Amino acid sequence: MNERERLSSRLGFILLSAGCAIGCGNVWKFPWMAGQYGGGGFVLIYALCLLVLGLPVMVMEFSLGRASQASPVKMYQRLEKPGQKWHAHGYLALLGNICLMSFYTVVTGWMFYYFFKFVMGQSAGLGFVSMITNPTVNMISMAIVVVLGFFILSFNLQGGLERVTKYMMVALLVLMIVLAINSCSLSGAAEGLKFYLLPDLSKINANVVVGAMNQAFFTLSLGIGSMAIFGSYIGKERSLLGESVNIILLDTFVAITAGLIIFPACTTYNLEVGAGPGLLFDTMATVFNNMNGGRLWGSVFFLFMVFAAMSTILAVFENILACVRELTGWSRPKGSVICGIGIFLTSITTALGFSVLSGFEPFAPGSSFLDFWDFIVSNNLLPLGSLIIALFCCNKRFGWGWENFKAEANTGKGLKVQNWMKPVFQFVVPVGILVVYIMGLVTFAW
Repeated sequence: MNERERLSSRLGFILLSAGCAIGCGNVWKFPWMAGQYGGGGFVLIYALCLLVLGLPVMVMEFSLGRASQASPVKMYQRLEKPGQKWHAHGYLALLGNICLMSFYTVVTGWMFYYFFKFVMGQSAGLGFVSMITNPTVNMISMAIVVVLGFFILSFNLQGGLERVTKYMMVALLVLMIVLAINSCSLSGAAEGLKFYLLPDLSKINANVVVGAMNQAFFTLSLGIGSMAIFGSYIGKERSLLGESVNIILLDTFVAITAGLIIFPACTTYNLEVGAGPGLLFDTMATVFNNMNGGRLWGSVFFLFMVFAAMSTILAVFENILACVRELTGWSRPKGSVICGIGIFLTSITTALGFSVLSGFEPFAPGSSFLDFWDFIVSNNLLPLGSLIIALFCCNKRFGWGWENFKAEANTGKGLKVQNWMKPVFQFVVPVGILVVYIMGLVTFAW
């Protein structure tokens, strides 16, 4: 490969990294998980997990990328001591990105489909179940996402990924604020906001805690090298704790605002808050079909959903492409074509998982390929990957070491990692992840 590509600006890095974090996890998954796990209590535990676990792991992952100047498959090899085997996680990280895209491309395709239907004025008969059980709709929508994503990435970093993401992210934030104001003005908004923002501590149990931690890692794309790749593309002008805080604040703002859009609408139109993955689609289609100017509002909302989802698609595709190019030496265009074909093939499982391949029920009756890929990523590769990163960064005897990590994280202007934080990074984060991970295995088995 030639000299490593660079992002042109700090804003580009923040919006690109936030774009990776902000996506279906915030605007599709976060609201339905908050609805299923009791509202305000889940939101409270989720915020704590972001602060105590998510922020330290993000700083560490950025540091690994910037110090190594490499993608996840190569970064450990450049930082580990001779004879160590940490680099095995680099290949697991690549696998995690592929598994994530094996269902994320299909969910993003659903956003495109709803956007198209509202623009064409065909929203009256829309239904989430009828959409996901239609193999033609799923295959075409998924193919559009894969082709569009890798087409953008076939151009250079600044001219393709950075430029497109900047515009999408700014448009996304403006659209969200407008939609939240509109939703909070609905007649039943007060009841929905109460459910969403006032914690009912009696509803907090092991399932809620496990769900909140997995969602925190899912929404920030932590543990599979997605953030490390952007760390490798930035200079040394800014310290990494401050940049991580900015990205998490943006990410949390979008997740909370998504709830402000959806829950007032649920209570106004008597829709089930615990509806699961279909919550966003069925709820918002009902809202827009019952309001003045609904076709316009619906088109705007699902356009914003497309922006949110594509920002993550582009970021994770870039991670996969960077890893493959470092392993093979391929050019951007060649790597984009071959990676695109590979992701298309693995995504077929989810695209047909509710129709042709519906006989595959990996867990309970009614579960699907989407649940299978999500379980591998959210319940396993994200938390375990974050655990590996924490152990590697904070232990000098068998890893990279606290002093090396701190020196990299603190290079440049901005907030610094302090020595008093070491126990949090070295003990609280790995123990917290491990405890919640084991709780998750126990509750999943039951």
